Amino acid sequence: MSFEPDVIVDRRRIRRKLTFWRVSAVLAVIVAIVAVALAATPAGRDALTGKTAVARIKIDGLIRSDQDRVAALERLESSKAPAVIVHINSPGGTTAGSEQLYDALVRLKAKKPLVVVVEGLAASGGYIAALASDQIIAQQTSLVGSIGVLFQIPNFTELLKTVGVKVEEVKSSPLKAAPNGYEPTSPEARAALDMLVKDSYAWFRGMVKDRRAMNDAQVEKVADGRVFTGRQAVDLKLIDQIGDEKTAIAWLVAQKKIAPDTPVRDHKLSPRLGDMTFLRAATSVVLDAVGLGTLARQFEQTGVVAAADRLGLDGLLALWQPAASN
Repeated sequence: MSFEPDVIVDRRRIRRKLTFWRVSAVLAVIVAIVAVALAATPAGRDALTGKTAVARIKIDGLIRSDQDRVAALERLESSKAPAVIVHINSPGGTTAGSEQLYDALVRLKAKKPLVVVVEGLAASGGYIAALASDQIIAQQTSLVGSIGVLFQIPNFTELLKTVGVKVEEVKSSPLKAAPNGYEPTSPEARAALDMLVKDSYAWFRGMVKDRRAMNDAQVEKVADGRVFTGRQAVDLKLIDQIGDEKTAIAWLVAQKKIAPDTPVRDHKLSPRLGDMTFLRAATSVVLDAVGLGTLARQFEQTGVVAAADRLGLDGLLALWQPAASN
């Protein structure tokens, strides 16, 4: 029929218009989701209203190397926050992770006033992080210190003998992969590990001495691996004040000239807004609703976390581990 080409052209035109409006609708909804998300978060409210707030960040649990956390602290350096309060509640973790966190906090402190509040525990690597601040505040019953380094590895030698299993190996030198847990630790391997631990311990002691302005005798009193209560820690120069976040705010007002009515808001040490799970899920739903299901599936799949965090801690540890009771 003669009118068929015209019909085909019209259908193509309609299809193009429909696709355009679908895409426009998707973009409009995504913009709306982002705006709502910004308004719902402290950082977003500050960006939308222009108001500034002291940033509150939290360091909880075991400390490992974490590049996302470093990136979040670097973003905070260029934020409008006039100061930062760091809440720490950590038994420590790896020496490398603790050093990384300390360095990131030192860089942040160079840009903004920074004060640490010990909520319950700042031991070993947690105390290393606290040393980045010029002012450490803790409650009377908080635990701080545990200045020391350890290396631990389980040894299954006797168990393997019991079950009749022998692990054989070929290695380039006696100290390669030693100790390995499948044979008694040789004197040479133990001596090599002892050197590693002592070197890291000297680094930790030196940091405490420099950052807390202690002499050798004062460091000797606190660097035997023990933890101390906040009450004890004040006299030992491990912390500066007994108190909480209100004490930290008062210090910022008095020493750093922060306005006393400046609010304090949480600053999450987590991925940026574009990486947030709820935003990926919402966008996926919107794409699916307007008929772009395939794109929705691809968008959703790219946000899936590939693997869970490891439970183990590798390498030298700056970690407080109280003995378990029966």
